[in-house]
Amino acid sequence: MHGDPSSELSLRGLVPRELEHKEAASEIARTWSRFRYPQSLYKYAALLAALAFLAFSVDYLDIDLDRLPGLLGRMSETLARRYFPPNVGHVLTLDYLHTLIETLQMTWFATLIGLAVSVPLAWLAAGNITPVRLLYKPARLVIMACRSVHEMIWTILLVMVLGYGMLPGAIALTLFCIGFAGKLFSEAVEAIDPGQVEAIRAAGANSMQVFVYAVLPQVRVAWTGISIYTWDVVFRAATVVGFFGAGGMGWFLRESVQRVASRDTAAILLSIVVVVILSELLSAWVRKYVARAVA
Repeated sequence: MHGDPSSELSLRGLVPRELEHKEAASEIARTWSRFRYPQSLYKYAALLAALAFLAFSVDYLDIDLDRLPGLLGRMSETLARRYFPPNVGHVLTLDYLHTLIETLQMTWFATLIGLAVSVPLAWLAAGNITPVRLLYKPARLVIMACRSVHEMIWTILLVMVLGYGMLPGAIALTLFCIGFAGKLFSEAVEAIDPGQVEAIRAAGANSMQVFVYAVLPQVRVAWTGISIYTWDVVFRAATVVGFFGAGGMGWFLRESVQRVASRDTAAILLSIVVVVILSELLSAWVRKYVARAVA
């Protein structure tokens, strides 16, 4: 009586070998990718169009690429001859330290007011939970208007209206904060899990209760990080808005540039870099600490 053919093959070692070949073939099928048409054609056509537009822009703007290789050398020579060594004593005076305090105050004012306005705007501008559908587009328009105009342009316009001083700089930074934080806040709200929102609404909660109990718990960590990062960005902008007449550290920079005091200018620029680096380190540490605390 003959035995089972499969058992005979198993005894001869043929079935495991066949299975091994099938597994190898399936592995190759999973890892191998072929040239797909027309998706690949679109990709390479877009890349070619981007390179062609770059070449056209360089030719149209008459950019002399031959001058780039020696750029760093000429810049180093100019800095060494005119701006070195920096006049550090110029930034250690009481007047300059007072402008540093003014810059910090202007930054805190703009950040706090801007964040306070950004929260309701983000709530209205989030398409998934906006409480009043008619206010969705106006809220998005306000955020886009604040973002579309650079803070330097806001400063110039407000200085022309309000005159020189800290007020136009503070308002310009507040508008910048509203556009920056409002955009990120609304995007964080639109990325939440809708299940919690639907559950709270099914329980009979109103719009405010939905926002407090279903939205805020999901975005509090993201909003905390965005708020700290917003202050960091606003502080960087505040160090130079004074150059356009809004007071602060930038006012000293403008005065030194107008006097052609190169070494004083170098000292002010160096101090701005140091202060921005310190604010970056501080904001990074606060973001990590707060994220762990509220998580």
